[in-house]
Amino acid sequence: MSAHQEIQGPTVGVPTVASRALLRVPEITAWFWVLKGLSTAMGEATSAYLVRTLHPVPAVLLGFVALVGALALQFSMRRYVAWTYWLAVAMVGVFGTMAADVLHVGFHVPYIASSLLYAVALAAVFVVWQRSEGNLSIHSIDNFRRETFYWAAVVATFALGTAVGDMTATTLHLGYWLSAVMFAGAILIPALGYRFFRLNSIFAFWFAYVLTRPLGASVADWMAKPANVGGLAWGDARVTFGLCLLLLCGVAYVVIAQPGTPVARPTRNPPPPASSRSVPGAR
Repeated sequence: MSAHQEIQGPTVGVPTVASRALLRVPEITAWFWVLKGLSTAMGEATSAYLVRTLHPVPAVLLGFVALVGALALQFSMRRYVAWTYWLAVAMVGVFGTMAADVLHVGFHVPYIASSLLYAVALAAVFVVWQRSEGNLSIHSIDNFRRETFYWAAVVATFALGTAVGDMTATTLHLGYWLSAVMFAGAILIPALGYRFFRLNSIFAFWFAYVLTRPLGASVADWMAKPANVGGLAWGDARVTFGLCLLLLCGVAYVVIAQPGTPVARPTRNPPPPASSRSVPGAR
């Protein structure tokens, strides 16, 4: 799949230029997956850093306030704006990690149980979304209600991915590095299935979206955690700073190199078709 090729299929319409201008989410390109991976890893490291630096309660409250603020800013936009969208994704990553950890650490819920709980929550979001809108297409996120369903699904995928990643690393005793390798291999399933076996594009997208979370979190934990638990012992602070810097650079590149399509505004007197106007140099 090329760097600028969208995930498309028979069940997902190809957006036109006009419809693209109204969408509130980015096109699915290689850069989308790069930034998604960075945001998941950054969310894991930042959550761990805040919880260890602050008391868990103020850390969770801070994460929640930041999430609400970022989503409010995102919903205030009339179209997709890279920095507001990825800020919201990053804050979902931070708070989603905290939410998953609260169930395990605070309420002693096993990771297998929390994974099943978040899987049911994600399935419920998809069912309600499908019944309300008639499809789960990411190419139709062009109004408040659809965007609400989209972000509800995103929050659920982050919580689910966090619980699954922790389950493989700790409950199944695979460790961080082996977990990262396993999820890196698993994420090829929807990619290859869509590319070669006509796997439904919507299913392939959300399958991959869920897996990016445990993949990114496993990589972040592998870099940050002490050597006695299988990590590189770089520390949460260094990993958080480094991943934040990489994410900022990535978003800056997308803003500069792939600017969003201007909003299409209706006019009272639309210009005549190009064929009826005189064009300098036309034959």
